[in-house]
Amino acid sequence: MENIKDMKLDKKILTKDLVNQMYESGGFTAKKIKIGSDILKEMSNDRDCVKFLSFPACIIATGLRGIIRDLVKKGLADVVITTCGTLDHDLARVWKDYYHGRFDVDDADLHKHGINRLGNIFVPNESYGIILEKKMQKILSDIYDEQKEFSTKEIIWKFGEKIKKEKNAESSILYWAWKNKIPVFVPGITDGAFGSQLWMFWQDHKDFRINLLKDEQDLSDIAFAAKKSGALIIGGGISKHHTIWWNQFKGGLDYAVYITTAQEYDGSLSGARTREAISWGKINERAKHITIDGDATVILPLIVAGIL
Repeated sequence: MENIKDMKLDKKILTKDLVNQMYESGGFTAKKIKIGSDILKEMSNDRDCVKFLSFPACIIATGLRGIIRDLVKKGLADVVITTCGTLDHDLARVWKDYYHGRFDVDDADLHKHGINRLGNIFVPNESYGIILEKKMQKILSDIYDEQKEFSTKEIIWKFGEKIKKEKNAESSILYWAWKNKIPVFVPGITDGAFGSQLWMFWQDHKDFRINLLKDEQDLSDIAFAAKKSGALIIGGGISKHHTIWWNQFKGGLDYAVYITTAQEYDGSLSGARTREAISWGKINERAKHITIDGDATVILPLIVAGIL
């Protein structure tokens, strides 16, 4: 049995040392952060392992976008599965700023002033729908001249390429995904502003197509060819399920770290712990896995710092 050790902080402590102390403290979520970091480190060093990264859109409205971008930029993810809002926020923030806000505000007053609230982030209309329509329709016209049908992976790479000359291009997840040829799949591509702009473009270009089954073929090829696979899964919903769904066909994930704020008592996919996925064959019985409860905007920077 290991002794519980008190944490000791000073001005010179390194983040990796803090994470180590969190494990030694034995306490609850703190210990899980170190375990999760160790699993991801082993996964990253396993050359036979295909590394999946899945996450929801909301965190891309925050500064955590920079952590996700760096995972893609540094090649710490081989495959990304996310939601449509990720495309919205990532592209919008290339051109416009989001702002600090508060949870406890008058939302009716915000609406009157054309400000959307995402938790404690303020997103003015001109920083979201207006700028996306202005920029996306031009890009869609350009790529339509090149081809008429795209998978989500293909059209996301096209957007990453088209913004390469923008002043803030290197802040973008899409830019680095295109540059490093890391596939990004969005199975719910119509569920957001990006998808609405695709629909608007289609009104005058009826031969324009998004082929979701091409994405599924790509994911099938990746899963069946993988000797091993692992995933950092942030949040639940469609991005989480698509990640574990395709990995069941290779015998389940060999590594899995899941960060969630959802609870399992309601039987939801988002609340399901990694151990539940073992019963479905989506995580291997012998896998190294952990579920970490808490806000990813706090937990993920600590875990990634522990890896780096």
